[in-house]
Amino acid sequence: MSNAPVIAAVDGSEHSLKALEWARAAAVRHDVGLLIAHVLPDHAQLYAGRRASLHDASQPEVFADPVSDWVRALFGGGPELPEGVRYEALEGSVPEALRVIGTKGLMLVMGSRGRGGFASLLLGSSSRAVASTAACPVVVVPHAERSARDADAEESAGRVVLGLHAAETPDDVLDFAFAEAAVRGTTVQVVSAYAIPPAPTLVIDSPFAVIPPEGLADDGDAVPAEREMLRSQTARLAPFRTRYPDVRVEQAAVPGDAAGRLVTASRSAALVVVGRHHPRRTAMSLMIGSVAHAVLQHAHGPVAVVPTLKDDA
Repeated sequence: MSNAPVIAAVDGSEHSLKALEWARAAAVRHDVGLLIAHVLPDHAQLYAGRRASLHDASQPEVFADPVSDWVRALFGGGPELPEGVRYEALEGSVPEALRVIGTKGLMLVMGSRGRGGFASLLLGSSSRAVASTAACPVVVVPHAERSARDADAEESAGRVVLGLHAAETPDDVLDFAFAEAAVRGTTVQVVSAYAIPPAPTLVIDSPFAVIPPEGLADDGDAVPAEREMLRSQTARLAPFRTRYPDVRVEQAAVPGDAAGRLVTASRSAALVVVGRHHPRRTAMSLMIGSVAHAVLQHAHGPVAVVPTLKDDA
């Protein structure tokens, strides 16, 4: 799977251009090919079907594909794409076509909304459907209006931020986050949530503390629930620290729901990584978990939604 290409889903919109730029850089970082995929619009698919059924040789054999021309213009305007870059026009519905081609990919990268999307929608229906069903990790790159930095998020600047449920997040999710940090030469910042009863002195919106492994001494200042969560993180992360010895790790435990902290971190993080769904859910359950859904809806930077591969095989 290591030689699988990075797949960029494009439709000619500015949103998909951001996704293509992100995917191209990812392919370079991972030293793999880049596959640019475009699902043909309905009228192009209808034309191809009509021409085939009527056997009308007087009609052009191929319907014009302006997205193909757009892609070639971005790569220099020549008839051939650079070595290692391929373009593929797909037929079918957008979610299903991308789900199928995603089985070939290291990851699939797409914009948060495509051509024709309403400006008020933070996440397009196609992006949501693909992130919910694809067999490979899906990276959703937000549109420009959502890409905004915030001073409160600088603790996560340039890092790969991992949303971790220490007892339940599948290994595939952790491995993806550490691999991304390794190729970027950056830190993995691990964020977990813990339950804590409300108290008059508790300030839920206070900034979370980022703690390196050496800061977990027995006489620390953390509340018991926070310290227990940090220790659970440490145990869960141990094999990945061994596997990726050059990747620095920061740990953070937050009260309540981790989604809000991950959204804040997304303002400056290189990438936020979340698992797609609860590993014990059945096929009849929701295909995407509440944290992943909330982060996709509100994140200000790229978010990778990683499936449980053993469940999706």
